Amino acid sequence: MIEIAKHTSENGVLQKDIAVNQSISLKYLDPILNSLKVANLIKKKSHKEGYILVKPATEITIFEIHNAFEPGIRIMDCLDINNDCSIDTKCDVKGFWCELNTLISDKFKSVTLSELVHIN
Repeated sequence: MIEIAKHTSENGVLQKDIAVNQSISLKYLDPILNSLKVANLIKKKSHKEGYILVKPATEITIFEIHNAFEPGIRIMDCLDINNDCSIDTKCDVKGFWCELNTLISDKFKSVTLSELVHIN
């Protein structure tokens, strides 16, 4: 996403250029780009053009990017609503994990892609 955000050209950035710049294979990059397309974060204008952001980097949060690959943030398996933990109701540390999970989620929601691009 940073590679795409950095390229402000209307033609976008080609998949092969992203792979080279990030030192990853096209085979590895392909499902990443697909997940970002499904999440409606990036698109290609045409077959011959590169990827562009669907909306400005200032409007894309790190939480949205994370959700393209894994729904929500869950630092511990026990925080999953579908978790069947036998000690859930008497767990002494679950409150701590919930609070920490909320802090991390809030941080992901408060940082935009634009901020990361300017950090680098």
